[in-house]
Amino acid sequence: MGLVAPATPDTTGPRKRRRGPPKPSLRRERDFWASGATRIVGVDEVGVAPTCGAVVAAAVIMPSEGRRIPGVRDSKTLSTAQRERLFPFIRRRAVALGVGAASVAEIDRLNIYHATHLAMRRAIARVGEHDHVLVDGLRIAGFEQEVGPYTAIVDGDALCYSIACASIIAKVIRDRMMVKLAARYPWYGWEHNAGYATREHRAAILEHGLTPFHRRSFHALDILLAGEQQTFDLYLNGEVDTELQPEVDTEHHPERDADLPGELDSELEMIGA
Repeated sequence: MGLVAPATPDTTGPRKRRRGPPKPSLRRERDFWASGATRIVGVDEVGVAPTCGAVVAAAVIMPSEGRRIPGVRDSKTLSTAQRERLFPFIRRRAVALGVGAASVAEIDRLNIYHATHLAMRRAIARVGEHDHVLVDGLRIAGFEQEVGPYTAIVDGDALCYSIACASIIAKVIRDRMMVKLAARYPWYGWEHNAGYATREHRAAILEHGLTPFHRRSFHALDILLAGEQQTFDLYLNGEVDTELQPEVDTEHHPERDADLPGELDSELEMIGA
């Protein structure tokens, strides 16, 4: 019986799908660049769900000329080491970069929905003049009057390069802030849980109580302190009224928002925001 030649691989069929998280593209930015708009802002926030600490947003304008930074994608899909490695590259490559935050006092006063958008507006204000804003998530009532023309992109941090860059900046800044706060309050594990309601964090609250940096408006804390074994609702009591747009001041006032730690200001100083 003669030898049979090995089968030749079929290279004409469909390619295998790429495994792993999607790589964000510059498609949306290029559409604007082609029309002559060069200052396109990508915006994302971090810290909506944790039960303590400020909510932080970043706004980034990346250059219309130049290549993407390898490895940039949604910050949630990256390890701490990967985010820290990418952070200085994004900071150096960015045409403009701004970081904004809303303190725990503002979260409790406005609710997390409006406080998050306040942090975004503060971040956008720090980048200066811009042509268009790309924001992660759904449309925001009244946002265009505050920041100018914008496009809301669901899963924008996974799909849009500028938003992905912003997500990394915001995540690194907030994580560093929580690490520094953990030095003041070492029982809660904030240096590795970032304020999320992990088992360790919940046990520490029951043993040591709440700190000035816990969001007392979060119903989850009421449930925990009452000893009820329920699934945590990490938002506020009842439903968030997304239609109500309270009058808010977009400036940061250290004397009023004393619970926004100085460490955040030092991080902002470091990136020139």
